[in-house]
Amino acid sequence: MADIEALLSLEQIDRDIFRGIHAPSILVRTFGGQVAGQALRSAISTVPDSMQVHSLHGYFLRPGNPDADTVFLVDRIRDGRSFCTRRVNGVQNGEAIFSMSASFQLPGQEGIEHADEMPVAPDPETVPNPREDPNASTESRGLIQEWNNWDIRIVDQAQTEPYAGRAVHQQVWFKHIGRLPDDQNIHTSALAYMSDMTLLTSARVGHPGVDTQVASLDHAMWFLRPFRADEWLLYDQTSPSAGGGRALTAGRIFSQDGTLVAVVIQEGLHRYRH
Repeated sequence: MADIEALLSLEQIDRDIFRGIHAPSILVRTFGGQVAGQALRSAISTVPDSMQVHSLHGYFLRPGNPDADTVFLVDRIRDGRSFCTRRVNGVQNGEAIFSMSASFQLPGQEGIEHADEMPVAPDPETVPNPREDPNASTESRGLIQEWNNWDIRIVDQAQTEPYAGRAVHQQVWFKHIGRLPDDQNIHTSALAYMSDMTLLTSARVGHPGVDTQVASLDHAMWFLRPFRADEWLLYDQTSPSAGGGRALTAGRIFSQDGTLVAVVIQEGLHRYRH
């Protein structure tokens, strides 16, 4: 897998047209997080430096070719004093594979403040590193093979404190291996990239041994507070509902000090394989 900085360093073709490189991959489709992260980076490139992204809403329209670059077309929907909006289409071979809207806000505005507390979770350093654990699951080994620049540790279900009434609960610690630049936009785009990792497949936690075809349908994300993607982040995941061949998943992302930094909602296919 290419370095995250290389993946997010887009080529500007025209004023609002960018090209994102592809990376060596074992996946049969372009990783959804890669498209989302590059789309967000494209949008960021068209807004004033004073603006910071606070939300994105995307739809995966077609399977991407992992061996092809993606071109991103940005529409400047609105530029206001406090907010601005961008719409981005990711295109391969003349067809849109991803569509996203992103909203940006001028920071420093005051209002009410509150946040969920971080749930109980084991310290990330106590969770076995799949690179060193001979008993690591096939899923964990696949994660480090595809995302070898990231430290990804899935918390064992025996160590995951359940929520009353929740059908599914999974926790994942992750961080980028190696220091990233201090530019918050790099960390934001990197988190958009990694937010697609493990969330949709967390729905299978409640169905051990069941094999399903999995593909992302849509992806929504809210960036709440500053963070670093090269420091430990807890991805606390649930799946409120599954049915009709689809599963809805939700994740809260906390920094290690307990600060809620982002929230993700995603729906995807979960159909039985025949």
